[in-house]
Amino acid sequence: MIRLALPLAATLLALGACAPKTPPRAVPGVECNAERLGGLTGKPRGPEVEAEALRLSGARTVRWLEPDAAATMDFRPDRLNLHLGTDGKIDSTHCG
Repeated sequence: MIRLALPLAATLLALGACAPKTPPRAVPGVECNAERLGGLTGKPRGPEVEAEALRLSGARTVRWLEPDAAATMDFRPDRLNLHLGTDGKIDSTHCG
């Protein structure tokens, strides 16, 4: 009986490790608010500006969008989009 139990337990553990992982769920109440970001317009791209944008907006992630760059159309309520002008400075902001 023990001869079968050990290989069976090892097999079940190995199969359990191969199980698909469930994707993380969005945290309720974590949403971006771009209305507070008017003071960032005209600022150049940089880590300090990104940190300030995250702090002010409440977003979890930032996506920098360069002029004429392609972007996915998926909506993420926790993401802040910072649109850059041709001069490398922030032209506009929005969430999603």
